[in-house]
Amino acid sequence: MSKLRVVVLGLSLSSSWGNGHATTFRALLKAFAARGHDILFLERDVPWYASHRDLHDPEFCRLEFYSSLDDLGRYRDVVAGADAVIVGSYVPEGVAVGQWVQQTAQGVVAFYDIDTPVTLAKLERGDHEYLTPALIRDYDVYFSFTGGPTLDYLMEHYGSPAARALYCSVDPKAYPALDREKRWDLSYLGTYSPDRQPTLERLLIEPARRAPHLRFVVAGPQYPADIDWPSNVERIDHVPPGDHPAFYAQSRYTLNVTRADMIRAGYSPSVRLFEAAACGTPIISDIWDGIETLLKPGRDIVLAKTSDNVLDVLGTWTETQRKALGASAQARILAEHTAAHRAASMERDLMEAMDRPRRDSSLALEVGA
Repeated sequence: MSKLRVVVLGLSLSSSWGNGHATTFRALLKAFAARGHDILFLERDVPWYASHRDLHDPEFCRLEFYSSLDDLGRYRDVVAGADAVIVGSYVPEGVAVGQWVQQTAQGVVAFYDIDTPVTLAKLERGDHEYLTPALIRDYDVYFSFTGGPTLDYLMEHYGSPAARALYCSVDPKAYPALDREKRWDLSYLGTYSPDRQPTLERLLIEPARRAPHLRFVVAGPQYPADIDWPSNVERIDHVPPGDHPAFYAQSRYTLNVTRADMIRAGYSPSVRLFEAAACGTPIISDIWDGIETLLKPGRDIVLAKTSDNVLDVLGTWTETQRKALGASAQARILAEHTAAHRAASMERDLMEAMDRPRRDSSLALEVGA
């Protein structure tokens, strides 16, 4: 097939600090570029990412920054001439950015929602931080972090012409299995979120209190200073992506915790789930609909409701059981859920959108004229 010229306006590619978007975009776009496509990533230049950048010059795409909506107008010609333009969730002033893209682009316009259940909950509250119902109708494709019934809802309730699952994934070369001495019995890697904290309390902090002889770690920024961490829970403020494989390799098990909106929607796997599995680290996870379509409970992953469930695994599973769980998950992810799999499906969905009748974007607002 011919090379596609694609422009992506996403939350961040340059910084993985405090967000899961950067690592998702990095894996996906690297694999998409490997299929022969040309990519320009446009990122809003904001101080909190500028001071924590861990990717400056990606080899798989051009990365450029814009300072404001008016400044985005510098890219009018390249957006107009692109075969496809993809706008991501949580892009600053995303509604105005989306309107401008829909009004400017001559090719396919798509939305990539790496936060779908959160987005839909915001829309139901009338919160249009980065998306409106009208924008959904005018995006040719709605790529969704969430699959299952949510895709039908996006099309039937919001009028999306094509809602397609685009789960997070992993670049196996960036997330290899490493041989490291085990430093922690159970780890968790994730930015603080108030709606995840009760689950983290139940499945890691409480087990740590009850098993002072075991070692735990919570890695990620923005945790409040007043959390009462047990003495056997180590805190790490940030682990850059390049250090994730070593982090997982030093964990006997790692914990997957899902945000409340995503549990309610189901079919919303975190990028950390794929990364840990690719590294061969056994995973203990909270429970939500659709997880069995990705990893088989009891064979590829352990599902836990209570502290007792976690302590049973940490205290009674043999090394043979532990290693078998990690190896099984790794095999499943590498066979079905790599970035190469996602890039192929995104390419197919964009090509299909090119063959459909064009949208009418005449009402979209201009930005940076």
